[in-house]
Amino acid sequence: MSLFVQSLVLGILLGGLYALLAAGLTLYFGVMRVVMIAHSAFLILAAYLAWWFTNQTGLDPLFSLALTVPLFFGMGVFMQRVLISRLRPATLTMMSVLLTFSIALVIEGTLGFVFSGTQRRIRLDYGGANFEVLGANVAVVKLIAFGLAVVSLAALFLLMKKTQFGQALRATIQHPEAARLIGINTERVAGYGFGLGLATAAIGGTALALDSTFYPSLHWHWIGPLMAIIVVGGLGSIPGAAIAAMVLGMGQALLQIPLGTTWAQTFFYIALFATLMVRPQGFFGGRLAQRF
Repeated sequence: MSLFVQSLVLGILLGGLYALLAAGLTLYFGVMRVVMIAHSAFLILAAYLAWWFTNQTGLDPLFSLALTVPLFFGMGVFMQRVLISRLRPATLTMMSVLLTFSIALVIEGTLGFVFSGTQRRIRLDYGGANFEVLGANVAVVKLIAFGLAVVSLAALFLLMKKTQFGQALRATIQHPEAARLIGINTERVAGYGFGLGLATAAIGGTALALDSTFYPSLHWHWIGPLMAIIVVGGLGSIPGAAIAAMVLGMGQALLQIPLGTTWAQTFFYIALFATLMVRPQGFFGGRLAQRF
């Protein structure tokens, strides 16, 4: 029972982190119909920048967010306006896979050239600290990463629901032609939405770096589970992606008890295949999936 509780708590913490990591992918799909293969590469780039920031300044890696979040937002706007917007609408989804795949390779190669292929890890004073909850040991770094995910997703939700920009972004997601007819500059909104998605990668990569060893090619490990999350949750649905991330995160953690860590990861792919066969539009939202 104690092992079950431990796995359940770990699953909740992992689910929160997965939700943050997948939020950007949902925005890309919703706003631009773009399959952003390079999203996980930007996560690893953010992890390396947090590690470099800590080594250079001696400060906590969370302080690096003051630099990486606006930097990634600017890179996202630049990518959308200079690269993505040049793709033909008729083949946008297919060509975005090839374009962002090449961007992922460039990021991986650059990280390998600059930092070498050696595995890196941020050494924190509280890295080994933990406390007990209901008989389960909870690592402080995992709780911080979960808290960062909750705060970021709550801020994203409020931005989408309570601000004029959020309303324009949701209108662009739901019906770009109608949004243009009522005076919304959908190109500008799409650029800012793409930048917002990449800004979540800066936060997610930093949260990931708090408790993980990383190396340049690690992004290939992450892109599959993240794609599974947004498909199960429903393409274009941020709440759906969050719910799917929690469900799949807890499922993975609980399956580690009988199957072990390696086989438990296949749960994401089984869920992906089952969703595509039974309910392609996703289980927790994703009315936009029918338009892809």
